[in-house]
Amino acid sequence: MVTTRKSHFAKGRLVDRNLAAWLGVAPFFIFAAMFLILPTCLLLAGAFQDDHGQLTLQNIANLARPDIIKSFALSLKISATSALVGALFGFVLAYAAVNGGVPSWIRPTLMTFSGVASNFAGVPLAFAFIATLGRTGLVTAALNKIFDFNIYNAGFNLLDFWGLTLTYLYFQIPLMVLILTPAIDGLKKEWREASLTLGSSAIQHWRYVILPILWPSIAGSFLLLFANAFGAVATAYALTNSSLNIVPILLFSQIRGDVLHDPNLGYALAFGMVAITGISNLLYIVLRSRSERWIK
Repeated sequence: MVTTRKSHFAKGRLVDRNLAAWLGVAPFFIFAAMFLILPTCLLLAGAFQDDHGQLTLQNIANLARPDIIKSFALSLKISATSALVGALFGFVLAYAAVNGGVPSWIRPTLMTFSGVASNFAGVPLAFAFIATLGRTGLVTAALNKIFDFNIYNAGFNLLDFWGLTLTYLYFQIPLMVLILTPAIDGLKKEWREASLTLGSSAIQHWRYVILPILWPSIAGSFLLLFANAFGAVATAYALTNSSLNIVPILLFSQIRGDVLHDPNLGYALAFGMVAITGISNLLYIVLRSRSERWIK
């Protein structure tokens, strides 16, 4: 009888513990359902409907229009370029902060800045770059006054491809630092000592030890940066308005615009963006899991 009571008591405590655990993660599932799953389902439904709510594939077929293909190509180019440059500079910064022999205060300062800068986007970031590198910006005026050098006469334009890419790098590089630092932390000093003992040079150590271990993390981080830039809309819209016809701006024009108002085509554009970013994030998860196995 005593054993039975103890068993019931243990089961009751287990149920209470499981219930408390589910209640703890319930806000996450509610938030994900309200702001991720439900909106995605709505845009998927809208992508395959016409103005009268009838099932159609015309919206998907319209994605093959030349202007839309050009818009996707431009978005892919900007995203890939900012992700590649951001991954390169972010990797150098992260490795220097972890294993570069810099003063101890550099790493916490860099990580703090990266945590802030990686989330600094939208209208504030666009305004900051306009105030800094716009035609009458602080740096533009300083270069013109001190060195008699006008960056706009030299071909620079904040509102073109390279201007938007440069703006994206403000949050792409810090994001790369945050993502890659744990992977670099996982590099064991014993591996370098072993390679040096075997007579390898620094280049050989990088080629045969460091890069093979870090490449899944680097490639996965590149994909995450690519998806991050591809889905950015507020910064691009606030900075360039409609001078660059990238997919997020075209989508915004289709849903909220007066001239190009076609919500269902906007849903189809969003469907294409979700597909591209979804594939990128899926590949990132695969590469990240592989990297974690290497580090372990």
